[in-house]
Amino acid sequence: MDKNYLIETATQMKQMSSSSAEEYRQKSELLINKMNALMLDKADIEKLVGKENLDMMKDNHANHVRFMASVFKNYNPEVLVETVLWVFRAYRSHGFTTNYWATQLNTWISLLKEMLTPESFSEIYPYYEWMQINIPVFTKLSDEKLELSQSVH
Repeated sequence: MDKNYLIETATQMKQMSSSSAEEYRQKSELLINKMNALMLDKADIEKLVGKENLDMMKDNHANHVRFMASVFKNYNPEVLVETVLWVFRAYRSHGFTTNYWATQLNTWISLLKEMLTPESFSEIYPYYEWMQINIPVFTKLSDEKLELSQSVH
């Protein structure tokens, strides 16, 4: 599985309704605050994100919500794939583990199910499920890119 596989599977997801995208956007600050609180409460959080990376994790959550709101408003599979790959590489190079992504996405899904209407959740969930299912592919591709950049230096 490679980047083409990710783009192909991402292309199968469809643009959601403007009402679901807008609900997500309107609840963005609440989502970010609750996400940060839930993640900070995890006993193993420093193992997941690395020492001294809690502020970076909070920035990631805020950037995640802003990015996903733009994806939901104007869906572009290539942009989604390229951005998630960049995020994996960037944050993993700072000590974030692959278990962080699984934990984060599970937490986002629980939070979205709790905070969104059933209609909006049903439209948004496939995007999060896609990211969750493809963690191994994102990991593999980001590992390859990280190894390549380290071998150059």
